[in-house]
Amino acid sequence: MTQNRHADWRNRFIFDDMPVRGLHVRLREVWRHILGRKHYPAAVRRALGELLAAGTLLAANLKSDGTLIVQVQGQGRLKMLVVEATSGQTCRATARWDETAEIGDDETLADLLGENGVFVLTLQPHEGEQWQGVVPLEGGSIAQMLTAYMKRSEQTDTRIVLAADDETAAGLLLQRLPEAGADDNAWVHVGALADTVSPQELLDLDAQHLLYRLFHETPPRMFTPDAVEFACTCSRGKVGDMLLLLGGEEVGGIVAEEGSVAIDCDFCGEKYVFDETDVHALFGADVVAAVRGSRSLQ
Repeated sequence: MTQNRHADWRNRFIFDDMPVRGLHVRLREVWRHILGRKHYPAAVRRALGELLAAGTLLAANLKSDGTLIVQVQGQGRLKMLVVEATSGQTCRATARWDETAEIGDDETLADLLGENGVFVLTLQPHEGEQWQGVVPLEGGSIAQMLTAYMKRSEQTDTRIVLAADDETAAGLLLQRLPEAGADDNAWVHVGALADTVSPQELLDLDAQHLLYRLFHETPPRMFTPDAVEFACTCSRGKVGDMLLLLGGEEVGGIVAEEGSVAIDCDFCGEKYVFDETDVHALFGADVVAAVRGSRSLQ
């Protein structure tokens, strides 16, 4: 499979002479597509791009078909970053923040999230039960938070390097394999080399050139790369299910006042509009007339 400069690729690799495996991802078209849906402040955009690269890396380890959801939640000006990556090599991402607040271009993620932030990782398999892990945030960057999560939750030594700008989101992940009698020096050596990667190198270099730059003395073995694409899973049916959960009284009240209820997808910007006829069909009853009737009696 030929890689070109503008495609989005995730590459697996392994060191045959060391108990270390790794992943590299560089997303350009996917990231530009996401940025085209919403205007993010620079500091939020950078953090979201890093989380997008991280989520795409972690999804490569899914053991069954499904979706990996990675969230960073805070109580400051930045409320949430969320990435969904699937076993089918697709992904989507969005962020929520206080759009009335001033956010400086160089502000740190920790400052934006405020106190009591959490990292949430959710696995949604196509078959079987959902699993979710929630831990307090540790560290001031997406890479530090994820490294701490992996150590705490999976007891796995992990090295993660991430970068994002207006054009590209990229990441490098190294994991130590749990082999008996493994040489600690090998893991320390590989990690030290990974720490020399600059953000610009991560953004500019494809997997082959980056790995050669880092590990040319002990080159890893690369596997066939995965092409990654943007895909949104929103649908009119899912929005209808959400309206059903809100209940006929609330939805009927909105339609009675505004003529319809409109829901925008945070991920792709698709707009779903339900008018009085749609809501009647959805609930199997004229909930709008019921609301109007109850208000006329008040």
